[in-house]
Amino acid sequence: MSTMQAEAAPARLGGFERWLSLWVVLCIGAGVVLGRIMPGVFHALGRFEFAHINLAVGVLIWVMIVPMLMRVDFRALGTVRRHWRGMGVTLFVNWAVKPFTMALLAWLFVRHLFAPWLPAAQLDSYIAGLILLAAAPCTAMVFVWSQLVRGEAHFTLAQVALNDSIMVFGFAPIVALLLGVAAIHVPWATLLLSVLLYIVVPLAIAQTLRRRLLRRGPAALDAVLTRAQPWTLVALLATLVLLFGFQGEAIVRQPLVIALLAVPITLQVLFNAALAYGLNRRLGEAHCVAGPSALIGASNFFELAVATAISLFGFHSGAALATVVGVLIEVPVMIALVTVVNRSRGWYERRTAAEAA
Repeated sequence: MSTMQAEAAPARLGGFERWLSLWVVLCIGAGVVLGRIMPGVFHALGRFEFAHINLAVGVLIWVMIVPMLMRVDFRALGTVRRHWRGMGVTLFVNWAVKPFTMALLAWLFVRHLFAPWLPAAQLDSYIAGLILLAAAPCTAMVFVWSQLVRGEAHFTLAQVALNDSIMVFGFAPIVALLLGVAAIHVPWATLLLSVLLYIVVPLAIAQTLRRRLLRRGPAALDAVLTRAQPWTLVALLATLVLLFGFQGEAIVRQPLVIALLAVPITLQVLFNAALAYGLNRRLGEAHCVAGPSALIGASNFFELAVATAISLFGFHSGAALATVVGVLIEVPVMIALVTVVNRSRGWYERRTAAEAA
């Protein structure tokens, strides 16, 4: 997304992206079926790892996130001064609220309310997966959500850039703190290696490519990102096939687990979106700031969460399954939130207009 793109008209999803939820469902089904009929292939792919990080999934994650990180312009951080209240709300929700409310919801639903219907041996692992999901603010689909709510482009870029910067240093300590509270052993070496491989290195590669392309003009960058977009989605869908191939047997045996884990994730998304949206309105921020702030506060960097869960607990763990459930509900829930933000614009702006008068 070019930083000079007009903000007056909302962007629309392309035909493929508009039906992304359908492709996700089809890939989930394909993964489950293939995992059942070709278990040897998936077992072989599961053993293809280094330092507990699966290389096949790692390649696909990089294909997904490098083009997305190429959209980040760290120079846009300088514009955040105009919207310091909105930025403060986003950072507050992402780092002071979301991981801890998810830990609370996970404890409440997994440990207590849903415990009779969940495998007792996996309760800690499910909680860990939910925490991993909430501790990583969204980096990827943020640009799509922001465009759909006519978000302020520089503010969105600044949020992503600052969140990525904080995530490099804050993700591991927050996850370790919350997992430690949940009495789960955390292998620090693996966790830090995951942060290095899934944030630091791809971010450095993406920014290097971005600078080289911009030497030929913004059109060169836009052209590359346009060509890369289908590959990003293909990599996402291929990752789903792999993950659900690895989890296929568990899903067929316990479909109820998927539905139960979706409950705290959905509640967390809705709560954080409402909190960020309401705080921005209370503080008098413009709607073009409040919209992306609410959506970024609600969505998750599920690629990192899935990769870290696999690295820490393995493909067949409850943690990996919990983070994959986040992938399942991300698109439909976020599209519903986009609709709410757009339709509530008149209500939102009546408050800010009255305060300005």
